[in-house]
Amino acid sequence: MAKAIAMVASSFLILLLASPSVFATDYAVGDSSGWSLGVDYTTWASGKTFKVGDTLTFNYDSSTHQLDEVSESDYKSCSSSNAINTHNDGNTKITLSKAGSYYFLCPTVGHCGGGMKLAVTVSGSSSGSPSTPSPSTPSGGSPSTPSTPSSSTPATPSSPAPKDSGAVGVSSGVTQLALVGSALVLGFMF
Repeated sequence: MAKAIAMVASSFLILLLASPSVFATDYAVGDSSGWSLGVDYTTWASGKTFKVGDTLTFNYDSSTHQLDEVSESDYKSCSSSNAINTHNDGNTKITLSKAGSYYFLCPTVGHCGGGMKLAVTVSGSSSGSPSTPSPSTPSGGSPSTPSTPSSSTPATPSSPAPKDSGAVGVSSGVTQLALVGSALVLGFMF
């Protein structure tokens, strides 16, 4: 009996340690200022890396403001006549479900023109997903020499790579979970 309890306890511990950890980030738009006039949303978004699965939470006074998701052209012209989605609950959570650009504005007259608009670009990988490895040179081949740019314009430095969150990707996590499950079944058989 003690052996069975020890086996169950150790199997449970292994399961907990091997389970995948995938983290999405919930961004409070405008931080403590929320969705309101007087906030520079371009600056707010500039230091952030948005990924598939992250969420944007818009907190606002629904008697004064609303939230419309719009196209890029409507964003640039501050028009909400063709809004993709309209929200007016005062606490709107938007899940960034696909890679690409998202555009938001407040349709109250004068608010978008006053800066109450937000554009975010979402990368294709979800938070915590492992990065795709770079292809390697085939064996026996020699690495190619990069060509020199033809213009005299200096190269623009690339932005630093985002820090690894330490999370396990879903596909590798599922594999780990299957292995742990197999070990548990085999452990109970002996």
